[in-house]
Amino acid sequence: MSAQDSLMVGMWATLRRELTLLWRRKSDSLNPLLFLLMVSSLFPLGVSPAPDVLALLSPGIIWVVALLACLLSTESMFRSDYDDGALELFLLNPQPLYFHILVKVLAHWLLTGIPLAVLSPIIALLLNLPTEAIPILVTSLVLGTAPLVFIGAIGAALTVGLRRGGVLLSLIVLPLYVPVLIFGADAVKRAAEGSPVPGQLAILAAFFMLSFALAPLAAAGALKISVDS
Repeated sequence: MSAQDSLMVGMWATLRRELTLLWRRKSDSLNPLLFLLMVSSLFPLGVSPAPDVLALLSPGIIWVVALLACLLSTESMFRSDYDDGALELFLLNPQPLYFHILVKVLAHWLLTGIPLAVLSPIIALLLNLPTEAIPILVTSLVLGTAPLVFIGAIGAALTVGLRRGGVLLSLIVLPLYVPVLIFGADAVKRAAEGSPVPGQLAILAAFFMLSFALAPLAAAGALKISVDS
C-alpha cells in the first residue's frame, strides 16, 4: 500500500471514529441546538414582540446566538482524546497530525454546525425574518459555521490541558469570530432588505477555505505545545 493510500485509509478511519463517537455523545450535538432554540425564543420577551422590531434585529440575533452555540461545543473537541491518552498516540502516529485534525474538525462541523444551519429557518420564522432572506441565512450559516468551528479548534487545542479553560478559550477565539459575524449578519440583513449579497457570501466562502487550509496546521502546533507542557 502506497503512502497516499495509507493516508486516505487513515483519514477515512478517523472520520468514521469521530462520527461514531459524536453520535454516541449526542449531547455534544444537541446542546448547541437547544441553546440556539432557547436563547432565540427569549429575545422577543426581552427585547420586543413587535414584528417590525424583530425583523430588524433578527439577522444579528440569529448570528450571535449561532456563534455562541458553536463556542459552547468547542471546548470538548479534543478533551476526550486528551483524557484517555488517544491524543498522545495521534502525536506519535507517523501520519501527519494535520490530516487527523482536519478530519476531526470536519466531523465536528457536520454534527454541530450543519444542524444549526438546518434549524435556522425555524428560528427565522420565530423572529419574523422575511422569508426571502431565509435561503441566504442558511447559506451564510453553512459557510460561516465552518470557520467558527475551525477557529475554535485552535483555541480548544491551546486550552486542552487546562481543566477550566472555557473562559480562556472564549478570550482567544471570540475576537477571531468577529469578521465572520459581521459579514454573516450583514448578508442576511441585506437579503432581508432585498439587496444583492454575493460579496458577503464570497467573503464567507474565503473564510471557509482559509480556515479549512490553515486552522488544522495551527491546531496541530497548539496540540503539540499543550501535550508537551
